Amino acid sequence: MNVGKKARILILAAAVVSGCNRASVPTASGLPSTMKEIPASRLNFRYEADVPKPADTPVTAQSQERNAAVQNDFDQSRPQELLDKTIASPDGKRALAIYHRTGDLPEEFRLDMYTADGRILRKVTADTMAVHFPETIVWSPNAENVAFVAMVRGTQAAAGDPEMPGVASGANANTGAVQPEADANSSIDAGNQNIDTNTAAAPELPTPAPPAAVLTFRTEQIYLANADGDGVKPVTQNEGLIYFYYVWSPDSSMLAAMATTAREWQFLQASADGRGENYVPVGRPRLVEKNGRERRLDDGITAVQPVWSPDSSKVAVGYDKQVRIYDAIGSAPTQAAIPLRNNLLISSAAFDRDQATKLQATDVDANQNTQAAVPSEAPNTLPDERTLVSFNPIVALSWPSDDLLYFQTAYIKRMKNEADSVTSFPRWHRLVFTPQPLAAGS
Repeated sequence: MNVGKKARILILAAAVVSGCNRASVPTASGLPSTMKEIPASRLNFRYEADVPKPADTPVTAQSQERNAAVQNDFDQSRPQELLDKTIASPDGKRALAIYHRTGDLPEEFRLDMYTADGRILRKVTADTMAVHFPETIVWSPNAENVAFVAMVRGTQAAAGDPEMPGVASGANANTGAVQPEADANSSIDAGNQNIDTNTAAAPELPTPAPPAAVLTFRTEQIYLANADGDGVKPVTQNEGLIYFYYVWSPDSSMLAAMATTAREWQFLQASADGRGENYVPVGRPRLVEKNGRERRLDDGITAVQPVWSPDSSKVAVGYDKQVRIYDAIGSAPTQAAIPLRNNLLISSAAFDRDQATKLQATDVDANQNTQAAVPSEAPNTLPDERTLVSFNPIVALSWPSDDLLYFQTAYIKRMKNEADSVTSFPRWHRLVFTPQPLAAGS
């Protein structure tokens, strides 16, 4: 195959499929009428290399500007509590306050719900609940719910569980607390450490009392709260799993999440610490509905965060040199694996040659001998990946329109000494999706 010197390469191929879905409704032309009706297993793709970076989508963009009125309330009325940040709801009517008290353990936070003009509505988290990974807190696009990760507060922990030494926290290892009763309507044992026994309204309290009897766990689980800060509930209840990332579907019906076992987290974090690196969590993708129903999408682990198609029908995840697409709806969901290694080898070879040409263009003699200095591969021969500096794994995804999925490749190394961190050859590519024609009788 003669690739020449072009950095953009178009390759038409069919996605490798698993499973079959016959629920799509074909038009007179034999194709489904919308991309939403096309199951993952019936997607064709065209690969386009080295394209401009996509714009952020509304689902992933959240205002991080601190609400001045909320900050003023903390300054004036809450001297023992420090506001870390606020997250405005998409409709601008609410501001979620993320804060901590003096004496709280590091990496453990609390949540309160405010109006946009700085009036507190409700304390979202109980005193026995610790919010972890505050950077992942996200409002649903319709502004009806906010999702966050929490677990039992470390300062409330009882004696450690011998079966779960150091228990299961990415942010804090002091998590050996006893889980409260699962049935919130059952009789409350006053000795249960996860029940707040100080919830009776007291005249001297400057803010509403925290919620009582919220089910908590010894590992990080996903919780939902309503826009007014009430109705707090866990939508995952898998003790021993750490949920460290989650993103709403555009229609606000469910979350695509990443989870790993506590033991995997501890082992991989210790390995990263031994190399002087910052630990980048890896996990398995899952779908989590608002009613708590959950479906694991894959057994493969990855650090690439999942993304939704704009029509909320599919989820994409990156694995090294492969993108996998999963149906999120339907009674018989399918999935497709799109291998991109060969495409990336060819486009990386072209990219490296172009970079070499640009570097040598400043010297006339070197420019005249560019072809000799950077030889092309023989026709029909894939490049040797060991000779390519821009041939790197997938590190990020973006899905701005139903038929366009972007993915970034790069070499990234995050060190505890920031001066030693490296990000090399970040390149964006995209897949253009089209439906496979439905065969007669399918």
